[in-house]
Amino acid sequence: MLPIYKPFVNGEYIDSKSQQFFTIHDPSTGKAIAQVPQCTQDEMNAAIAAAKAAFPAWRDTPVRKRASIMMKLRNLIERDMDELTLLVATENGKCWSEAAGDVGKALEMTELACSAPSLLMGESLMDTSAGYDTTLYREPLGVFAGIAPWNFPAMIPVGWMAPLAIVCGNTFVLKPAPTTPLTCLKIAALYKEAGVPDGVLNIVPCESDVAQTLLEHPDVKGVTFVGSTKTGRHVYATAAANGKRVQCLCEAKNHALVLRDAPIGRTAAGIMNSAFGCAGERCMALSVVVAEEAIADELVAEIIRLCHQQKIGPAYDKASNLGPVGNKAHMERILSRIEAGIAEGASLVLDGRNVKVEGYEGGYYIGHTIFDHVTEEMDVGSREIFGPVLCIKRVKDFEEGLALMNRNPFANGSVIFTQSGYYAREFAKRTDGGMVGVNVGIPVPVGVFPFCGHKNSFFGDLHCHGKDAFRFYTESKCVTTRWFDEEEMKKEKVDTWDGSL
Repeated sequence: MLPIYKPFVNGEYIDSKSQQFFTIHDPSTGKAIAQVPQCTQDEMNAAIAAAKAAFPAWRDTPVRKRASIMMKLRNLIERDMDELTLLVATENGKCWSEAAGDVGKALEMTELACSAPSLLMGESLMDTSAGYDTTLYREPLGVFAGIAPWNFPAMIPVGWMAPLAIVCGNTFVLKPAPTTPLTCLKIAALYKEAGVPDGVLNIVPCESDVAQTLLEHPDVKGVTFVGSTKTGRHVYATAAANGKRVQCLCEAKNHALVLRDAPIGRTAAGIMNSAFGCAGERCMALSVVVAEEAIADELVAEIIRLCHQQKIGPAYDKASNLGPVGNKAHMERILSRIEAGIAEGASLVLDGRNVKVEGYEGGYYIGHTIFDHVTEEMDVGSREIFGPVLCIKRVKDFEEGLALMNRNPFANGSVIFTQSGYYAREFAKRTDGGMVGVNVGIPVPVGVFPFCGHKNSFFGDLHCHGKDAFRFYTESKCVTTRWFDEEEMKKEKVDTWDGSL
């Protein structure tokens, strides 16, 4: 019998009435490790109702008190760091250091939530007209919903989403990914221990038909989503049509432009980390290198050399540099995309297929894979693969490289490796990428700045992270006041302000 992880609704782990279960597998071994109920429509409705009922009291809780609870939560996450890291590594397949980073980002965003008393401050102006003062407040909306992906089981659902929504005074219903729900279900107990009231956080694993309720239910005021562009379009269109505010973080095909003056050794090391870290399964993975022809051969040779030095192994072996991909179905998709790249005519200079890890033969392993001489017309170089696959495109100069990058329909991040201040500045100014790196392979900003994808990588107007997140989870209220002195009252002077300044 596999252990069953229960849904978390109204402050407790509930016994679902569902007879259907998600079976969770350890990507390092391929073996089943747990089951999670596929919650019913009634259970989703109950979670939304619990969140709605909890909202008035939580909204009225002083923001300093909410932030204090977030600080307790932050300390609990730090206390259980090793246990949570092991859980991420086991259900997702990230190497130990990467799993620790996943949990660490959840901790970082919870720390950001502790800044709510400052970040929720409004604005005021005296004498907007003679005797009139105006103050802007930021207020929570009610129930928010989160739809999380499988690739970051801690950072996204209980880092980007839940703590920021909750500290703003909202309540939250989370749909975790069906293949990696264990970490956030575990962290739900820490929310309870920290003092988050019952109903404020609810976690409901379910299939997409039940999750559709989050996009249409009148008591859900907003939706935050991370996942594929196809699904993101549906979430954005449906939720917005039902009057909800929405942010959808979607696919990417991040490019790096390497100019001839870039130091080859350091550049190759930066590309290695960004292209193959987390097995390439992140929306900020650097999956395409656009190299000036003059240094392309040397750069590719150095990257291949570094790949051969890395150990492929199980996620929880701290010596592993590259762990398995997230699940069997995804492994098969990546392998099919590699086959398609070969058929398109790309040059497979490093083949990661047929990797075997002794003692872990059932795991979902794909080794470092590199395609060279990828052209703009090839699907392998233009669509997201989401795996340890790097594509090399060759150009003659900066202008050709930048134009090639900007023609891609995705624009999460873009990177340039160069020693030229002029070209670095031109790149930052003219690239379509929302997050830009100059000699930085993964230009993900720290939590106080927004995670700002562009083009088909993002739908919405307010991003997650930073001040944008606090604006997304609140709405503005402007209050204009006027007070009369005693003499005016005695004279029964009538207010005849016509709105003019």
